[in-house]
Amino acid sequence: MKKIIPILLILSLVIYVSSCEKDDICVDGDTPLLVIGFYDIDDTTASKDVPSLRIKEVILDSTINTITDRSNNLDSIGIPLRSDAMTTSFAFITNSADDADTGEETGNIDTLTFSYTTREAFLSRACGFVMNFDNLSVTLPASANNWIQDIKVVQESIENSNNVHVKIYY
Repeated sequence: MKKIIPILLILSLVIYVSSCEKDDICVDGDTPLLVIGFYDIDDTTASKDVPSLRIKEVILDSTINTITDRSNNLDSIGIPLRSDAMTTSFAFITNSADDADTGEETGNIDTLTFSYTTREAFLSRACGFVMNFDNLSVTLPASANNWIQDIKVVQESIENSNNVHVKIYY
């Protein structure tokens, strides 16, 4: 009996150690961003930089922090969608600047509304759940002053930030 107890202890320790995950570090645990590419309306295969681009989330009235504000050399961006709602509206401002006298925003502003359904996805014990987005659609109110001339959803499901989901032509 004395010989069996140490063997059982060692066996149970081996089973316990082998059942644990090797590392509990989460590498890919972020909710994916909506990736938008900007393209030339005259040559729809050519990407095009947007001059002095600023993007503001409409409800929170805040500039997004996933891109450099008023950047001049962006032909694609990643922006976060709201996971607590079924729509997110953004003001896309080209040639953005502050008026020297009033401090108000100048530039051409188009407001896009992205509609979607949300879906939780379990990644791992370390990462937990992330939010994915399905049935993506986008609307732009018609106006003679729109700098955005056409929009195309190329991927309706957002499960990663590796590919362009929406193409904007201007």
